[in-house]
Amino acid sequence: MAVSQFSAATSTGRSEALLTRSGLLGGGLGSRGSKSKVLLMRTWISRPVTVRRCFSVNSVSSDSNQTLKDPITQEEASTAHSSFTLDAASIASSIKYHAEFTPLFSPERFELPKAFFATAQSVRDALIINWNATYDYYEKLNVKQAYYLSMEFLQGRALLNAIGNLELTGAYAEALRNLGHKLEHVAIQEPDAALGNGGLGRLASCFLDSLATLNYPAWGYGLRYKYGLFKQRITKDGQEEVAEDWLEMGNPWEIVRNDVSYPVKFYGKVASGSDGKRHWIGGEDIKAVACDVPIPGYKTKTTINLRLWSTKALSEDFDLYAFNAGEHTKAYEALANAEKICYILYPGDESMEGKVLRLKQQYTLCSASLQDIIARFERRSGANVRWEEFPEKVAVQMNDTHPTLCIPELMRILIDLKGLSWKEAWNITQRTVAYTNHTVLPEALEKWSLELMQKLLPRHVEIIEMIDEELIHTIVSEYGTEDYELLEKKLKEMRILENVDLPSAFADLFVKLKPKESPVVVPSEELENSEDAVDPVVVPSEELENSEDAVDPVVVPSEELEISEDAVEPIDEEDGSEKTVNQETKMELPEPVPEPPKRVHMANLCVVGGHAVNGVAEIHSEIVKDEVFNAFFKLWPEKFQNKTNGVTPRRWIHFCNPELSKIITDWIGSEDWVLNAEKLAELRKFTDNEDLQTQWRAAKRNNKLKVVSFLKERTGYSVSPDAMFDIQVKRIHEYKRQLLNILGIVYRYKKMKEMSVAERKSKFVPRVCIFGGKAFSTYVQAKRIVKFITDVGATVNHDPEIGDLLKVVFVPDYNVSAAELLIPASELSQHISTAGMEASGTSNMKFAMNGCILIGTLDGANVEIRQEVGVENFFLFGAKAHEIAGLRKQRAEGKFVPDPRFEEVKEFVRSGVFGSYNYDELIGSLEGNEGFGCADYFLVGKDFPSYMECQEKVDEAYGDQKRWTRMSILNTAGSYKFSSDRTIHEYAKDIWNIEPVKLL
Repeated sequence: MAVSQFSAATSTGRSEALLTRSGLLGGGLGSRGSKSKVLLMRTWISRPVTVRRCFSVNSVSSDSNQTLKDPITQEEASTAHSSFTLDAASIASSIKYHAEFTPLFSPERFELPKAFFATAQSVRDALIINWNATYDYYEKLNVKQAYYLSMEFLQGRALLNAIGNLELTGAYAEALRNLGHKLEHVAIQEPDAALGNGGLGRLASCFLDSLATLNYPAWGYGLRYKYGLFKQRITKDGQEEVAEDWLEMGNPWEIVRNDVSYPVKFYGKVASGSDGKRHWIGGEDIKAVACDVPIPGYKTKTTINLRLWSTKALSEDFDLYAFNAGEHTKAYEALANAEKICYILYPGDESMEGKVLRLKQQYTLCSASLQDIIARFERRSGANVRWEEFPEKVAVQMNDTHPTLCIPELMRILIDLKGLSWKEAWNITQRTVAYTNHTVLPEALEKWSLELMQKLLPRHVEIIEMIDEELIHTIVSEYGTEDYELLEKKLKEMRILENVDLPSAFADLFVKLKPKESPVVVPSEELENSEDAVDPVVVPSEELENSEDAVDPVVVPSEELEISEDAVEPIDEEDGSEKTVNQETKMELPEPVPEPPKRVHMANLCVVGGHAVNGVAEIHSEIVKDEVFNAFFKLWPEKFQNKTNGVTPRRWIHFCNPELSKIITDWIGSEDWVLNAEKLAELRKFTDNEDLQTQWRAAKRNNKLKVVSFLKERTGYSVSPDAMFDIQVKRIHEYKRQLLNILGIVYRYKKMKEMSVAERKSKFVPRVCIFGGKAFSTYVQAKRIVKFITDVGATVNHDPEIGDLLKVVFVPDYNVSAAELLIPASELSQHISTAGMEASGTSNMKFAMNGCILIGTLDGANVEIRQEVGVENFFLFGAKAHEIAGLRKQRAEGKFVPDPRFEEVKEFVRSGVFGSYNYDELIGSLEGNEGFGCADYFLVGKDFPSYMECQEKVDEAYGDQKRWTRMSILNTAGSYKFSSDRTIHEYAKDIWNIEPVKLL
């Protein structure tokens, strides 16, 4: 939200006018004449506009919990609070006002969609007042501010969250009831904002909630995707992708800032000016326009901002001449190229066009956001801009490698536009930027084609080359030049530019350092047509084409070297044959090895360019230090940190599970746990209390009943609320091992079919196995897994012999709103990734908070969750992270012996019991010892027997409901560590160096 440009008096009058107009102060449409105030918002006192209002400003350094006070007396404030109350009548007036005067619907009827938009706009009016006051205060204090850059923000629905944070849920419910609607019916009209995909985006949204709630000065920056990732449909063929329609009816929460836009350039060339500076000129120019979304804190006036960039071309880029000539596509080409940047989250990148679009997206986010941040810094600095103070006012957090271009872009702006030296700019950049690593998967550690980047961002490549050269200097200084092999190894691991020749400054050095080894003489009898002995001539390997990895010199016959151009006869034009003077001694040289691609290693650039690198769970951070970035960790150990992820207890217990929330509050004795999650641990005192256990089970069953209705509506399947609800909902990926889960279900089904009715009922606990998640549109194997799950469900769910003993349901288009229903109803949740491959996970935290028991491997945050909830309250199975490499090696050597049960279940799938679809490719990926797509890389077969034995323990525990309920309570009690409030406090203290700033 841009800071107010008016005087405080004008700001006061504007806010009063806004409230009066919208009905939040007396006099609105339908008002009963009641006076009102905005609860937990800035209290405005009516007074002549000639009286200037001002803010008292305290030094941030002297008070870590800053407060804003109006220069009005306590008596005035007390009078203000007693004179104004925000009640249902004034809220109803506000809603009616928006239904009539800011309509997106026809005026005839006040139906649910219209009621939602009018209600949301009413809430937004209330938020805007706090929003303006928050940033007016930040502007005046000139506090250090954190900026969180992420390609994803998976917000979910905003209405209930906003009114909950404002503590107005009851008032809005009554107002809507008086207008003929129920709040819950109105709320479900809101589509989920399609700005993210999975845990990365949901984490970013939890962080914004915590930042606002804890009063930290911060903004989020992202892109405004018109069509999101995709909307998932499930058909007989499996997953089908269609465009998201979340913006079709508009977005009542956002405010487009047409006056806040920045130029973004692509292509062009770099030239040296008469001033000696490098100038990026020509190319394709677009503009990024800001769209702001308010993010309110809980029980605080602080309302921060999520600024999303949309892209467009200038009007002058529309070719009117071409359009009038009938060349309509050509006329609109520049506009379409600009707008499509923000069409889709993660466009497919198998084509060159897709790669270009992804890189454009990443640069747009970085460039527009940094220009905005720098403009704010300059404005707050006034006439005397001191660039060395930039890191003392700005902290930029890169959420994964997508915003890596922040580093060369900040350098470019500081050097090319602000006139700083390289040394000054590099010092500022490194002190400003920090990087969160979210993955150890090679495909997610981005590497961009150097050629592509040179075309699209030529100036940035120059800067990256200079950063790479600076890094080489550092490596040579650190490791010296005595041990050539060590130095070569470090350069290969750590350089930003991959498969790129060393800069000229180092080329001579490495020629001198390269060890001289004895020539390897190839026996003459091994050379073709070499019956006559010839004297060998040694040729250094670096002179041979495509032999970067060669170390030993290669020997070829001297005659071959003596053949010059003049010694080769011209090609005979009739038969095209090429003849040489010395046909008898001609050696056929091997086919040239393709030159390895030159790439930019973005993760290495993040580590080099930032002052902090953090993993997102204890085990993940250790893997980051020991494996992923071990060479950097040895060089700069002080850079590396752990910040275990967290989720907001407001959305993920208090709002989405109100029954459980009330039980927790009643037994703890206060609602303090919502802001201080450590209070959840007090539940441990009551775990064996029968009254608590009875209430706990009743709340779980009521949540399950909601899911029964939801599943019937979304899938057509009827399930029993008396069965265990066993849920795995997350992005579909081989390493997350939905395949292990469904094969376990298939084995369970097979065993049931082999038993009598009485046997299966005594042996198995009834289960509803629920899946949800999206497979990336080009990830063929993941889409096969979705198809397999739905086929298994179609067979099992219609088997009269099995009935309610086993159901398998795939929830289409899983999103935040679906999670808010499924997670409170869950009893067992599966977090079963191959150990060492899941960075953290956040859904595991949400499930534990809601009293769900986890079955999982020692991976990601599972390790810490198990420690906190108690090892006896977590179902553990599978290989450990340190064993994985050895197990894969064992497989490659052909030493793996599969469990007979695993072979049995594969044959059962191949028998065709689940339909006519050919699953050879899917099952084949679990077989063999090597090869792409084979050899069971994710160790499904290895962990299968351990998994099935663990599932037997689950059945046994669930059969004792008193024991199960105790485990459930202890999961909620032990989840306090996984509040995003704790995580944000750690980021603020250890990485960003920012302090809370509270408005009173």
